[in-house]
Amino acid sequence: MANSRTGESVVDRVVRLIEAFPEGSASLQLSDLADRAGLPLTTAHRLVRQLAGHGLVELGGGGSVRLGLRLWELVNRNSPTLALRQAAMPFMEDIQQVLNQNVNLAVLDGWEALFVERLSRRGSVANRAQIAGRMPVHLSSAGLALMAHQPAAVQAAYLRQFTDPAGRLRAGDVRALLAESAGQGFAELAGVVDPDTWGIAVPVLDARKRTVAALGVVVPLREVRLQALVPALQTAARGIGRRLGDARTAAEFRSMEDL
Repeated sequence: MANSRTGESVVDRVVRLIEAFPEGSASLQLSDLADRAGLPLTTAHRLVRQLAGHGLVELGGGGSVRLGLRLWELVNRNSPTLALRQAAMPFMEDIQQVLNQNVNLAVLDGWEALFVERLSRRGSVANRAQIAGRMPVHLSSAGLALMAHQPAAVQAAYLRQFTDPAGRLRAGDVRALLAESAGQGFAELAGVVDPDTWGIAVPVLDARKRTVAALGVVVPLREVRLQALVPALQTAARGIGRRLGDARTAAEFRSMEDL
């Protein structure tokens, strides 16, 4: 592909455009999109027109641009997390029926928990975990549950690069959190993201006993009942693991490991 004067390929610039859309924003003005992507307006305009021709973005009145349904369709049709979400959904629904609170499902992507599914109801507590949203490992019970059960080499690499710009935590503190989560079989964080909530998460293991996901809940701090919550989550996590162990489902899910 032809490169720009800066050496970027067309693909590089397209990715910058798509990533420039902020979370929760339905649309942007073309000039704002170009500015956020760090591209000349003429370049952004040309690329947006080409993307719109394929339905990957949509053009609105007054120069507004929004991500297109075609992009959503393609991503969801071939999502590497599709089998995981299908396996987990019945168990997540059961937990939500009992708790009437937020239930989430996350995978480890780099040093962050990437949330691939979430169920919530009116009246449930605040939950910062959004579908397709990310949270640092040490700020999420799901992230801790995921990292605490990774191979030692993965944990060591994570701790080597660990930095907290605010200086509130150090590698030793995070190591202690991981050790505690691994030892008790679940991760918990009280009042870290929101002072009134408690996040609790357990690992989901595949047929080879590898941690492939974390199943978690966010509940009011005053209503935590670990003796009831943790066994329910662990039972659900085992059920998800069994469904992933089905030969057909496991074959679909293995593609996720190749990314």
